Amino acid sequence: MPRLPRRAGRFVPRWADRFVPRTVRARATAAAGTVLAAALALAGAGLLAAVHADLVASAASATRQQAESVAQLAVQGRLPAVLHTAHGADFLQVVDARGAVLAASPNLAGRPALATERHTGSRTTDAVDPLYDHHPQRLTAVTADTATGPVTVYAGASLRAADEAMDITQAGLAVTCPLLLLTGVVVTWKVTGQALRPVEAIRAEVDAITGQDLHRRVPEPGTADEIARLAATMNAMLDRLEASGRRQRQFIADASHELRSPLAVLRTQLEVADTHPDPAVRAELVHGALADTDRLQNLATDLLLARLDAGGAEDRPRQRIDLTDLVAGTVLARPSGPHRRTTDLAPGVAVDGIPLWLGRLLTNLLDNAERHAATAVHVRLATDPGRGLALLDVEDDGPGIPPADHERVFERFTRLDDARSRDHGGTGLGLPIARDIARHHHGTLTVTPTPAGARLTAAIPLAAGPV
Repeated sequence: MPRLPRRAGRFVPRWADRFVPRTVRARATAAAGTVLAAALALAGAGLLAAVHADLVASAASATRQQAESVAQLAVQGRLPAVLHTAHGADFLQVVDARGAVLAASPNLAGRPALATERHTGSRTTDAVDPLYDHHPQRLTAVTADTATGPVTVYAGASLRAADEAMDITQAGLAVTCPLLLLTGVVVTWKVTGQALRPVEAIRAEVDAITGQDLHRRVPEPGTADEIARLAATMNAMLDRLEASGRRQRQFIADASHELRSPLAVLRTQLEVADTHPDPAVRAELVHGALADTDRLQNLATDLLLARLDAGGAEDRPRQRIDLTDLVAGTVLARPSGPHRRTTDLAPGVAVDGIPLWLGRLLTNLLDNAERHAATAVHVRLATDPGRGLALLDVEDDGPGIPPADHERVFERFTRLDDARSRDHGGTGLGLPIARDIARHHHGTLTVTPTPAGARLTAAIPLAAGPV
């Protein structure tokens, strides 16, 4: 048994699936046409029913008036043998209790009684056709007591005029309703197409945009509707994509530049060591090559960590961390160096985050401080309850950071003049990575002005409760 495709929450046969409108414009037009057709059908049926009821009610009222007028004449004893109809009635007949015709209109002269039963009031019926015109007749019967006994007055009217009026009305509706339906469908098709034209322009422009021309933007209609907001949102997304692509290209270019220099130096050292006859010189060159290899290894590690910019840390599970223990353990685990390290750590500082990344943040700050320190590095951890922040300061007594470079030091591959030495300079990625880690923890990393040396402050939101 063939499987039936699902459409709008129900199953339809495959042969009917081809008739389902595919586009929004076609579906909107089909829906509007269906609703308009149903409305016209109901309105037409209601109009025909109202016209028919009005015409029949007029005929019934006219015949009743005629019958009551003749009944008054019979009661007064002034009933003529020939009755003349007035406007609204086509025939009249008066019958006594025995069924004898006492008077009639000329078109019923010589005809038998229309009905022989006695009536005690008035009655309206369509079950007679005394004029044989094959149209329904409206017959009203009124009984009256006269001096010679009770009589029944019949007054009737043909509904020919009502039938003709109904035919004309039906013909008018048969012409008008399709025209109205066609007009509504055409107008809906045009209006929907006009409304969706900006959407098609947006789609065509987005389809034409490739990775090489992210500078292009979709057209924004000069309206304050949903389509204008869609275009604005699309352009904002393209702005972000262009900025991301620009950062990525810049990162690749900077990384290529940073890798080219140590690789060239390493190759030169190895080539010289391979051909130099003096073993002492070769050993010195190999030692330098190993140092450059360590630098390349550190640079490769930082390049891998730089994936934070693409949201690498967002998918990692977060946990409650005792930041005091983490800072103390990280500082204690570092190998001893030429600089004195001191700490001032507030107890029980808890944050929510990723231990690996927060440890990397502190390691990068310590690497930067020890690279520029003259004699000492100081690590301080405190809290700011008013702002709900944990404040981690790493301070060195080196030359400091000029105010003009307070933000530039957080740009990738940026190294200030005193750090450009190949032997002692960093990769230029440590502080940018540390700031990215702080931002991924909803915090900040800034340069804090100090009278001497340099101080970097990481502000991380405190956890809601104790560890």
